[in-house]
Amino acid sequence: MNAALKNRLFKGRHIFLGALLLLVWLTQTLPGWGEFYARQLYPGIALCLSSFSDLFPFAIGDLFIALSLMGLIVYPVYARRFKRKTWKNIVFSEVEYVVWIYVWFYAAWGLNYSQDGFYQRTGITPVPYTPESFQTFTHNYVERLNASYTEPPAEVNRPLVCQEAVRGYRRISSNPEVHRPLNNHPRVKVMLFTPLISMVGVTGSMGPFFCEFTVNGDVLPADYPSTYAHEMAHLLGITSEAEANFYAYQVCTRSTEKHIRFSGYYSILPHVLNNAYRLMDKEAYQELLSAIRPEIIRMLRDKQTYWEAKYSPLIGRIQDWMYDLYLKGNKIPGGQKNYSEVIGLLISYEQQR
Repeated sequence: MNAALKNRLFKGRHIFLGALLLLVWLTQTLPGWGEFYARQLYPGIALCLSSFSDLFPFAIGDLFIALSLMGLIVYPVYARRFKRKTWKNIVFSEVEYVVWIYVWFYAAWGLNYSQDGFYQRTGITPVPYTPESFQTFTHNYVERLNASYTEPPAEVNRPLVCQEAVRGYRRISSNPEVHRPLNNHPRVKVMLFTPLISMVGVTGSMGPFFCEFTVNGDVLPADYPSTYAHEMAHLLGITSEAEANFYAYQVCTRSTEKHIRFSGYYSILPHVLNNAYRLMDKEAYQELLSAIRPEIIRMLRDKQTYWEAKYSPLIGRIQDWMYDLYLKGNKIPGGQKNYSEVIGLLISYEQQR
């Protein structure tokens, strides 16, 4: 390749990258552009990328991220020692690669952060979050949680969970509004670095680069259906953790399978108790705990012990800090507190319904 052609390709690549970067920023900024992306463009993008990732039995997104991080560390040494490149060229190359990753992340999935919020999309009116409305919600919730209790299976029937999740999302796709499943058999992957991920307490993730969703291999049977449905909500374009919890709850609690229905109710119990601890006095909080079946309380405590044995406080704090910054930087002002905001969505939805 002659120098002139190489120079033209170099300039053309950077012009193209600059245009993509500008398009991402405009979509994040201009009213309506994010909604157009989420409604009109994302389903096609997700179908293409997920169809490709489904060809692989492992989480290629996890591998891609690991190799990218390794490459950013190793490349300066390689380029300096064997290619004799200047530090200026090395830094320029690394910055360019990071920008490509940034553009790919937002073009493939991240621009869903710029779509309308839950209340705008669904037309549901937010109900003021008061101790009274919360108490009414918890009373009804505990009754349904207790009634749904069933002993979790020793092993998860993964095809059945997939079938019920697809059926559930098709049932609720228009009210409240969420995309229909991309196909009849969405392929969930096991997290590639499960032991490491368990050290930070993460149970599942959405792989944005190839539109694949993963579940931690250590997830307990009682939590698997709701975790699956939560991560599937992200695959369907839902970015808010509270909304993903909301949709997982709706899908699982409407299932005809007992253990999946219980998983839906059980999935929000920690958020109910966290909110109750803040909003209720000590006596009312103890009454709430005593109203829950002892088998369920025992299951929740056993789960806490199970994850604490795998958790690394140092790595966990670093991950929490980084993920909190990530959420706040993508229009989720509550950061990781967004998970517990599912209760407000459920209260508003149930009162309007």
